[in-house]
Amino acid sequence: MPEAGYGFSRERLRDHPTVYVDGLFSGKTIVVTGAGGGLGLAIATLFARLGADLAINGRNEEKLEEAAKFLRGFGGQVLARPMTIRNPEQVQNFVDGVGDHFGGFDILVNNAGGQFPQPALEYAPKGWNAVIDTNLNGTWWMMQAAARNWVKAKRPGAIVSIVADIWRGMPGIAHSCAARAGVIYLSKSVAVEWAPHNIRVNCVAPGCCESTGFARYPEEGAATFEESNPMRHAGDEWDVAEAVVYLAAPSGKFITGEVLTVDGGQQLWGDPWPTGRPDYFRIA
Repeated sequence: MPEAGYGFSRERLRDHPTVYVDGLFSGKTIVVTGAGGGLGLAIATLFARLGADLAINGRNEEKLEEAAKFLRGFGGQVLARPMTIRNPEQVQNFVDGVGDHFGGFDILVNNAGGQFPQPALEYAPKGWNAVIDTNLNGTWWMMQAAARNWVKAKRPGAIVSIVADIWRGMPGIAHSCAARAGVIYLSKSVAVEWAPHNIRVNCVAPGCCESTGFARYPEEGAATFEESNPMRHAGDEWDVAEAVVYLAAPSGKFITGEVLTVDGGQQLWGDPWPTGRPDYFRIA
């Protein structure tokens, strides 16, 4: 079951309608990082339902194996490896292992990441470094290892990285805003560098889309998420998963260096506060 009632249940992931046709990714292998639960599991599930084989990773071995068992129920192969994307050697071993097992892979979805709500004045070096090392550095190690694999094999590839709705700043999670902005402009840069190798690089930027991650925020913070956009409600994991598939599928064949923002208009209007709204910003 989802944490604290947030996100999709396994049953809903299995049965929720999708706009995509069955078999869209038959014969394809997709790598999804951080797929043991939450948004990563939702993304991996949609690819599995569309016929893909999967290689997934995550830090929690028990959750990862449970996810792999669920994903195998859709009929495809699933390779699961516990690891941390912060470690370049573990990343390289994982990518090499995927190549050995499947003979290569077609798409990388960088979903692994995380942050904690805290006012920026209170960040300790350890907390700051942990967020940057996972959300920026770890994403880069996966991108570079995947691209090197594709270039060596002379095969095309596509990368979709989950970032965040950074466009008006992210008070309360400034460390994550810095890291995600780095991924966005890193992606735009290598989208040009890697175009001669037929590698597309894009990002999906969720706004307040409900997943199990909502449970990590204080109640007063999560309560502001429905006020984060002019639609006046949160999105969900499926909104993000279908956006990822759009960029990864042939529908995205002429899209690279782009950010698909899935936020209900949050970049235009809204007032989310992951830490809870400070008194100074309360309007009577």
